[in-house]
Amino acid sequence: MKQTLKTLLVVVTLCLVTPQIASATTYPDRMGTKLGNGMANIVTGIVEIPKAVINGNRKNGAAYAATGGVMTGMVHMMGRTLLGAADLVTFMIPTKPIITPEYVWQNFKQDTGYKGTWELLP
Repeated sequence: MKQTLKTLLVVVTLCLVTPQIASATTYPDRMGTKLGNGMANIVTGIVEIPKAVINGNRKNGAAYAATGGVMTGMVHMMGRTLLGAADLVTFMIPTKPIITPEYVWQNFKQDTGYKGTWELLP
């Protein structure tokens, strides 16, 4: 129970801080944005599974959601979590996020996608 409350507190805190982080313009702000993005994606990567199931059910039906949706969600969970860890390790080099949408809770109906290249922020 305590672990669930701690996790919920971290997620709520990240949700409250995200709008302030998103408007970063200076180098330290961009580093903070990438650090926050990495932490958020590590913590919320697990949400990719229900997201993929919900989107799969909406697009292809319950049979697909129960099989393909779960598998797709697990792949996206690993991708989001690993990219979050990469952002956390390399936060000193501010780059544009590879994963879209940037956070799992943004545009929940949009399927998760990945860009093919690392791009430095201006």
